[in-house]
Amino acid sequence: MFRKRPPPEEERRVRANDREYNEKFQYASNCIMTSKYNIITFLPVNLFEQFQEVANTYFLFLLILQLIPQISSLSWFTTIVPLVLVLSITAVKDATDDYFRHKSDNQVNNRQSQVLIGGILQKEKWMNVRVGDIIKLENKQFVAADLLLLSSSEPHGLCYIETAELDGETNMKVRQSLSVTSELGDPNNLAQFDGEVVCEPPNNKLDRFCGTLYWKDCKYSLSNQNMLLRGCVLRNTESCYGLVIFAGPDTKLMQNSGRTKFKRTSIDRLMNTLVLWIFGFLVCMGVILAIGDAIWEKEVGALFQSFLPWDPPVDNFLFSAFLSFWSYVIILNTVVPISLYVSVEVIRLGHSYFINWDRRMFCSCSNTAAEARTTTLNEELGQVEYIFSDKTGTLTQNIMTFNKCSINGHTYGEVMNILGAQQKRVQPLDFSAWNPLADRDFCFYDQSLLEAVMVGEPAVHEFFRVLSLCHTVMSEEKSEGELLYKAQSPDEGALVTAARNFGFVFRSRTPGTVTTQELGKAVTYTLLAILDFNNIRKRMSVIVRNPEGRIRLYCKGADTVLFERLHSCNHELMNITSDHLNEYAGDGLRTLAVAYRDLSEEQWEEWSERFRGADKATDCRDDRLAAAYEEIEQDMMLLGATAIEDKLQEGVPETIAILSLANIKIWVLTGDKQETAVNIGYSCKMLTDDMTEIFIVNGHTVQSVREELRKARERMLESTRTRDGGKEAEAQGWGGACAFGNGCGGGGAANWMPDESKCPPPKAPPPSLLESISGEFALIISGHSLAHALEADMEREFLETACACRAVICCRVTPLQKALVVELVKRHKKAVTLAIGDGANDVSMIKTAHIGVGISGQEGIQAVLASDYSFSQFRFLQRLLLVHGRWSYLRMCRFLCYFFYKNFAFTMVHFWFGFFCGFSAQTVYDQYFITLYNIVYTSLPVLAMGIFDQDVPEQRSLEYPKLYEPGQLNLLFNKREFFICIAQGIYTSVVLFFIPYGVLSHATQSNGVPLADYQTFAVTTATALVIVVSVQIALDTGYWTAINHFFIWGSLGTYFTILFVMHSSILFNIFPKQFHFLGSAHNTLGQPVVWLTIALATVICIAPVLAFRFLKLDLKPQLSDTVRYTQLVLQKKRKPGGRAGRGVGGAGVASGSTLGRLGRGGSRRSGYAFAHQEGFGELITSGKNMRLSSLALATFASRHSSSWIDTLRRKKHANSTSAQNTLPTGEDSTASSQAPPLSTSSSAAGEAEQPSNELVLTHSPDDIALSVIRCSEREVGKCSTATVQEAPFVWKGTGARISGTNSPGPPPIAEETSSGE
Repeated sequence: MFRKRPPPEEERRVRANDREYNEKFQYASNCIMTSKYNIITFLPVNLFEQFQEVANTYFLFLLILQLIPQISSLSWFTTIVPLVLVLSITAVKDATDDYFRHKSDNQVNNRQSQVLIGGILQKEKWMNVRVGDIIKLENKQFVAADLLLLSSSEPHGLCYIETAELDGETNMKVRQSLSVTSELGDPNNLAQFDGEVVCEPPNNKLDRFCGTLYWKDCKYSLSNQNMLLRGCVLRNTESCYGLVIFAGPDTKLMQNSGRTKFKRTSIDRLMNTLVLWIFGFLVCMGVILAIGDAIWEKEVGALFQSFLPWDPPVDNFLFSAFLSFWSYVIILNTVVPISLYVSVEVIRLGHSYFINWDRRMFCSCSNTAAEARTTTLNEELGQVEYIFSDKTGTLTQNIMTFNKCSINGHTYGEVMNILGAQQKRVQPLDFSAWNPLADRDFCFYDQSLLEAVMVGEPAVHEFFRVLSLCHTVMSEEKSEGELLYKAQSPDEGALVTAARNFGFVFRSRTPGTVTTQELGKAVTYTLLAILDFNNIRKRMSVIVRNPEGRIRLYCKGADTVLFERLHSCNHELMNITSDHLNEYAGDGLRTLAVAYRDLSEEQWEEWSERFRGADKATDCRDDRLAAAYEEIEQDMMLLGATAIEDKLQEGVPETIAILSLANIKIWVLTGDKQETAVNIGYSCKMLTDDMTEIFIVNGHTVQSVREELRKARERMLESTRTRDGGKEAEAQGWGGACAFGNGCGGGGAANWMPDESKCPPPKAPPPSLLESISGEFALIISGHSLAHALEADMEREFLETACACRAVICCRVTPLQKALVVELVKRHKKAVTLAIGDGANDVSMIKTAHIGVGISGQEGIQAVLASDYSFSQFRFLQRLLLVHGRWSYLRMCRFLCYFFYKNFAFTMVHFWFGFFCGFSAQTVYDQYFITLYNIVYTSLPVLAMGIFDQDVPEQRSLEYPKLYEPGQLNLLFNKREFFICIAQGIYTSVVLFFIPYGVLSHATQSNGVPLADYQTFAVTTATALVIVVSVQIALDTGYWTAINHFFIWGSLGTYFTILFVMHSSILFNIFPKQFHFLGSAHNTLGQPVVWLTIALATVICIAPVLAFRFLKLDLKPQLSDTVRYTQLVLQKKRKPGGRAGRGVGGAGVASGSTLGRLGRGGSRRSGYAFAHQEGFGELITSGKNMRLSSLALATFASRHSSSWIDTLRRKKHANSTSAQNTLPTGEDSTASSQAPPLSTSSSAAGEAEQPSNELVLTHSPDDIALSVIRCSEREVGKCSTATVQEAPFVWKGTGARISGTNSPGPPPIAEETSSGE
């Protein structure tokens, strides 16, 4: 482990079959080690890591102080026992994790491989393989290292691999050896091979390799197509040989296994701050008591010097005070909780297991359970304000189906009746009758396309010929006629399958040929060149020679790219096809244009010479190839276009609707074109027809983007003035050249000048105005516009404009832009961000966000490997946040509040006692109680509360998304709540000290013996403390389980058991010097006055808490209190005969404003929908467009439960504005109180303008109104006449009833919808 690391490589030189030569470079061996420790290093390294924690270092310092007898009045074990316990628990956890790493490493390192040594194949362990060795691989074997493929048992040096361990993709990929080495299949020939490879140094780029082979005075260019990477599996290939280029930690697999950046929650950061404050408070208490000691020693202690002198080191009162300071630091150290961090980790671990065990987040189709891949972020799941989502595979299924096509100006795919109306698809075409190779799962409904194929229309034949030839799909024929396609993208698989069913069947390929079966006739094409796809080209071409000798280039790609390269004679056809593309985009389909070009023999020969030169180039190879591709892909003839459907995942619209009601803003970041992005927005119900306006920003220059953002703000202002004239004056002057400040959605108004001449940009708008307009607008911005918007001088303007909208869609964005958008919100908004995606192009976004969620879908597992949480369906996100996240946040906050309370109540008793013991650093409790208090008497009850507590059941958490808002505002644990807990703890300590002190100082036993002795006081105070904190946690517990009962009452029982044992004669006889006070517990607790004192102290401590909570519940109930009360009353109402109000008429649907709305029927075209492994942003679409019912977006809002949250939200954003805005701020605007509740602004239901039918029940004497709201019967397909929605009770004084169309409420319940839907 102490070996000197070799210098970084600039290039790697590897000579085959020459270990002596290769060892000069000190290349890494093939042994991997992912573990952190070994037997020798575990203890020192682990302890070093643990003492990086400030608290652990602090307690080590205290332990050293306790070893100094002059300042320690406590035994060393009072600190070392808790410290060792905490360190041991953490060490055991770390050791267990590392044991499994060792086990995995040993399993991999001891795999067997066949290595060519001395001309003979010998079995060697993987760990003994060296760079330069030649390895033989057999079918279904893992590749041991990064190999240069030398030869294969397959013709032309081909071999097939599966890269699931690298990128999660299970489809086969093809690799090919150089022609000069492909014939070296015999071990004897390979033993004579002495070629030398010069290549790039080790790196983590999975998709590229650049190198050169020097052999027999010739050099050959090497690419990624010649490499087999460690972690791949050989498939459908009997055997192959490879030369080891990179081994062990240098392999690309290990280079990609770097650790993800460590993420900390906001509670973690706050907790560290609070612990530092507690340190400071501890020092202040020590100083106060030290000053008291100095005064006491000078004024009083001097009188006792003749018969009670100072100990020898102390010679004056100042030195005595100095020692007293350190003594009190030791005694009061329990105010800093040593077990806090380990308790937090235990609670987080429990929450992680709850996520893993949640059966409602288990996908039976893919047999995939939800997984918490980290245990440090659970409570932050309850504080998310912004979600950044990918589309393909995240919102959609990423399972493509060939839906429509346009061929030579004719569109196919829809069935029309005589009147031209679209009929419902009933029965798909039967292809098996005339095509035995057809895929039985393929569905198509338009008979006319099949007839066009049968009658032999040339354009139709050529169209499907392109689809059968222009691809990189691998075919596997398991049995005669049973074809299995392995495609690099679902789009390619769908297109090749479509061609297969229409009679153009792709059968097999070799490096130089493609074999198809065209209408039953086998045809073999010579494959002259593949012009591969990449993200810049956005197209793919093949050049083939048919059996008649004609050379033709076939191309498919994004219409925007391909139309630019068409021959001028295609203008009319291009316009017709473009119209068809607009129609397909209107249905949210993924589109692709198809074209061809005939080449003469001379053109091919001339171009192929340049192509071969570019392919063999050792420098700028990619650029030279791109130039060659560009040259040949010109003057093409248009054939038509394809349209592929990628349906939405189940439950996506409902999930987005519910999350938006929780005041979570969802931004979609996609590689789609703008038109398809708009349609997917409608399908997901991010965009609705009730929206006031959808703004589209697609400027190509900085000035145009800035102008479009300015116009968007002006339109927002104009709409706001039109809707609410009362705010017109407040809105004046904002907009124009003034950019937004950082106060989106915030509270009190920032200061701004009405006169534009006095308003230098940027200037913050009134936050209350932002709040009033949020939720009615949407912003769609393209990638090239986003590049300008993310520049330093415009990013704040873009951010605030976007935050004023309810929905934001960024289209045509790169993976880097996704990460930059997330980083922008993180940097300027004090909000928790979550990124969710399923592909490699989402990894940067997932790692940038506070929380990363990976979807285990069709694009591999790179996103899952980089994520903090993973599951298989987007709809599980609402449960992850609204149930697990909210509960985790609630539990952690309650745990921390109680933890700090009980420690201050325990420790501050020593502080008060110091004023009555001459500041002598005497403890109130005995040292064993001090040791066991935090680790035995009070540890388990608070852990049980932190793991199991709930405020409302999980179903109610989903029904009332507004319950999520306190976490976003950080209401349950913040500095204010911390000081309240501290104040309660100090109050409890005052009562626990002075009540027993006052009573026992004058009390006597029944025999007249006074009770004013130290041990009686200590036992009484300790007993009262344990009882009070146990009663307090019983009051704090909102959800009782058998575990809670057992831990709380069991801890009390444990206390009394240990107390009586410690004061028993048994221990006294064994350890007479340790247990001095024989029988003190029996004598003390046998006195009625002691129990009366304990009862009095308990009542005085608990009564104010009870009174405060009852008053708060009555005067200012929280939303969770209202929901709990609602549940109780509803249960009573349901008892006689089912749900109240069934059969009441439906409510009308709001007819939202039409101001500036983007029409659904406009000319829109979907983006490029063809992606390979290298693609960064597959273009995505959705299923059928649907209107969002008002019922699905209804949520609960009441004045008592939401207005205070709204007020705090305004205050939060006002503070954000004042902290980040450079301009001076004025007084808060009184108009901020007029802002509508957030639940209304975040609902897409619109204003209620039609009469709704309500059933209002009054529950006397509390005046609670129950509104049972019906869904509109006009919304066909959304709710049946039996669908009933219940709004929660509204506490007395809400001032208004909740109507059916604009009231928030729970989502529709599936089982209540009739089967006629």
